[in-house]
Amino acid sequence: MNYQSETKPLTASPLLDTQLYLETPEGIHLPLHPAGLPVRALAFAIDLLLRGALLAFAGAAWLYLGKFGLGLASISAFILLWLYMVLFEVFNQGRSPGKQILGLQVIHSDGTPISWAGSLTRNLLRIIDLLPFAYCIGILSLLGSSSFQRLGDLAAGTLVVYQPQPTTRAPLPDATPGPLPAVLSLSEQQAILSFAERHQQLSAQRSEELASIVAPALQLPPAQAVTGLYGIARTILGQR
Repeated sequence: MNYQSETKPLTASPLLDTQLYLETPEGIHLPLHPAGLPVRALAFAIDLLLRGALLAFAGAAWLYLGKFGLGLASISAFILLWLYMVLFEVFNQGRSPGKQILGLQVIHSDGTPISWAGSLTRNLLRIIDLLPFAYCIGILSLLGSSSFQRLGDLAAGTLVVYQPQPTTRAPLPDATPGPLPAVLSLSEQQAILSFAERHQQLSAQRSEELASIVAPALQLPPAQAVTGLYGIARTILGQR
């Protein structure tokens, strides 16, 4: 599914300052949680140590080959210094080893996976983010951005976010799937699903009380409001 030209801009959640939502053409809000400076610095430090270890190992190995090995060592150093991040981001779902360990990934601002162009742009511009020393420009840019984007991210249109954790829905109660009495909005569907998923937490009296509130709007008989809502919930999820 391509969101390149149809997704709406990211909007901040009123409940959590660092929570952003990307609205797809289908009206689905994808929650994104941009990663801040401390966790990104730690991920970069892990990658830096790993690259240093690989560079030392490769250099020691290639030097046994004399001048030819020196050339190979130079090529290895170039790959580790400039293409390490790019290769991992493109081929490992936007995750370098440091980011993967800390549960981070790089994506485009429209929610699509990182591309070659985006990864090359954000990583080649590190040389500017490093100026005048110790990532000063990059840190100031990151702290001044509501989405925690350094200069390279702004130029490439990318975000570093926490990887979404797989969620599992609570099992729905047994009920015969029922037809939808009307076109339900996304929030109305979510409310019905939430009611059905909480059936084990609600007493019978409380379930009947809540179901009776929406029963007239859904054309459900009061005596069958609870089971009717359960059936509608199963229909929404396509469960038979």
